Amino acid sequence: MAFWGCSDGESRVPLHEHDPRYDSELDQRTSLQPRVLFATPEMADFVKTGGLGEVAGALPRALRRNFDVRVLIPGYRQVRAAYPDIPIVGRLDGFAQVPACDLGLVETEDGLSIYVLLNADLFEREGTPYGDAGGDFCDNDLRFARLSLAAAEIALGRDPAWRADLLHLNDWQAALAPAYLAWRGIRVPSVLTIHNLAYQGLFPQGNLGRLGVPDHAFQMNGVEFYGQLSFLKAGLFYSSFVTTVSETYAREIQTPEMGCGLDGLLRTRAAQGRLAGILNGIDESWDPRTDPHLATRFEMDDWKGKRANAEAVRQHFGLSVSRGPLFAIVSRLVHQKGIDLSIQAAETIVAEGGQMVVIGQGEGRFENALRSLARKHPDSVGVQVGFAEDQARRMFAGSDFLLMPSRFEPCGLAQMYAQRFGSLPIVRRTGGLADTVEDGVTGFTFADGADTGFVGAVRRALDTFGQKKRLNAMRRQAMSRDFGWGGAAEHYAALYARAFGNNAAQRWRAA
Repeated sequence: MAFWGCSDGESRVPLHEHDPRYDSELDQRTSLQPRVLFATPEMADFVKTGGLGEVAGALPRALRRNFDVRVLIPGYRQVRAAYPDIPIVGRLDGFAQVPACDLGLVETEDGLSIYVLLNADLFEREGTPYGDAGGDFCDNDLRFARLSLAAAEIALGRDPAWRADLLHLNDWQAALAPAYLAWRGIRVPSVLTIHNLAYQGLFPQGNLGRLGVPDHAFQMNGVEFYGQLSFLKAGLFYSSFVTTVSETYAREIQTPEMGCGLDGLLRTRAAQGRLAGILNGIDESWDPRTDPHLATRFEMDDWKGKRANAEAVRQHFGLSVSRGPLFAIVSRLVHQKGIDLSIQAAETIVAEGGQMVVIGQGEGRFENALRSLARKHPDSVGVQVGFAEDQARRMFAGSDFLLMPSRFEPCGLAQMYAQRFGSLPIVRRTGGLADTVEDGVTGFTFADGADTGFVGAVRRALDTFGQKKRLNAMRRQAMSRDFGWGGAAEHYAALYARAFGNNAAQRWRAA
């Protein structure tokens, strides 16, 4: 009997004879670099709506030192535009009502291999990966069941030239993959990363049949969540390990207050040693010395260069010339991000001679409120609804402070970007914000979501702006922080080794 990815001290799960890995190649393959499939609904190379896209663009590249990593992504119109002629390496059959699709394979300029799911009806649509102006796409269950099923099938050799030894699955959109394998009686090591627990992929019980979910799985120890089918819960239950994107958030989601109804299952996974918080990183392009988007490149202690970016930002937003502090918001304009708190704090900022610039989009009520604020204070408040990468980078470089009073924040990247550019974040002590901003050293933190706590932190920032020696010392500390992906990649490599099993990990480390 053959076994896969198990040490003597762990449960030994037999490979079924229909599993493609049950063959004479097994002993040969264990001496090779392990193969990891990184399945994601978005990737910054093509399309992103938030931090997940940035992670999917950077983490697989950081892991390539130790692993043979390939990315799996749906063939959105942005992907097809980047690669008009995609070679086909396999055909994925339909299952239940999940449509068939072709499996394409492309390679980026830096050599990262990317599998692309090719089904125009499912994926080549206007809008975001998840919906359009009218809301979420009504068939998102089928669209992302297709992504999950494809990940499982690649682990079973649907590309004859490559099959995954481990699945790294991201958010609910890929979370059914380990369940599909389990329902076939096949075990492949898997890691599910939660980027935001609030998004769970909930669908009616009546959708079970069309997705090929067996009736016996619709229970508490399975995919059932308060009478609905939960993609995310399936991943939490069936995956080998669960990670989330900061240590503090990993603790927070085990509480009833922040567990979104899944805290009990998450506490169980933590007690089993199968839940970990691994802080995200940022890529090397976030460097004020080399960033081509900036009005003026600068380095630590070149505060004239930083002021030149501030003046460029003021001119872009039509603000008056000022030597006062410049506060920035670079964010989705939604309740989670505490945009209402920043709007309230704006009056304090303006009254103290400061200015505020905003770029982002989101809920209409916040977009309208910010536009009204800009009309009220045209010389001091500038708002750009939408997003532009170059302008966002200049705002990080030119601002003195970043406003980020998120009510919860699994990791957050903006506070890391800001620190690399010498902008001091003002954040709530939650999730990744607590793990990356040191109060009074690299930024300012407050303990609760109330407006008084946040305004108090803003006032401390205003006081610090008047103390140039302290301000510049904090800037130096912030700019010297290392938020690169190296540390995260090491943590994931250790977790993968646990998922593979000690014996397999030792053989691969020796290869």
